[in-house]
Amino acid sequence: MTTHAASTGPLRIGLVGAGPWARMTHAPALAAHPGAVLSGIWGRRPEAADALAGAHETQAYTGEAGIEALLADSDAVAFAVPPDIQAPLAVRAAEAGCHLLLDKPVATTVAGAREVADAAERARVASVVFCTLRFAGGTAGWIAEQAATGGWFTARAQWIGALFAPGASNEFAASPWRREKGGLWDVGPHALSVLIPVLGDVTQVVAARGPADATHLLLRHTSGASSTVTLALDAPQGAVGTEVEFRGERGVTALPEGGGDALGAFRTAMDALSDGARTGTAHPCDARFGLRLTEVLAQAEAQLGRA
Repeated sequence: MTTHAASTGPLRIGLVGAGPWARMTHAPALAAHPGAVLSGIWGRRPEAADALAGAHETQAYTGEAGIEALLADSDAVAFAVPPDIQAPLAVRAAEAGCHLLLDKPVATTVAGAREVADAAERARVASVVFCTLRFAGGTAGWIAEQAATGGWFTARAQWIGALFAPGASNEFAASPWRREKGGLWDVGPHALSVLIPVLGDVTQVVAARGPADATHLLLRHTSGASSTVTLALDAPQGAVGTEVEFRGERGVTALPEGGGDALGAFRTAMDALSDGARTGTAHPCDARFGLRLTEVLAQAEAQLGRA
């Protein structure tokens, strides 16, 4: 399959989504990227698509005809929509020859995530899943350093938010899929995206419920190390925090605080997509990795459903 992307010149990248995440991160990062041209913005709400496209001097697209037109006008597509809306649109984008800059999780069903990964491989398009810490300036290098160090015995990760706490003013609290799926699916990919490259793939999952939407995971990895993970979006304000800690032969190391801003991380993810489109080399955070994240989270969810 021949993709849209030319070997030289800026990558024309369309944005699917016009909500808060697209407005705060995707659109400004794409519009300012020196190696890209923001070819247009598609939104489910015409007024949101019009406003965001107007702010970045590009074309707004809506509806079924709009998504087809955006794909025809783009070499690549970035996604900022709920995961189970993202997945079928990403399949269509790949089939149209567009490279994929996906949000996490790729989908909340294994079948949906597998369709995306398979479509990207069939079409031979590049794919990158935007797991923020894998691209942020203050954390990407630290993760690579811990992976190279090895000898880890165990790890602990906590991603605890208060998105729905009384008095909280966070635009993402209005997201129906986050309220339905909770911390397991929203911040679970972040935890796994740090643990897996350091400790190896997950070979065993044990899941248990905590208060509110809190989920506790006990994981075994191919290296033989174990890890524990606590995930929540609906915690009290005083409980909020993000921590990752590895313990092993060379001591203890913790995820650096203030690792980097989302805009900078997204620009780096865009660089990775451009490199993949140019070279044909798969990125470690590609759609196949996104599928693996969904498989682990779905396994945990299934256990919780039986509890």
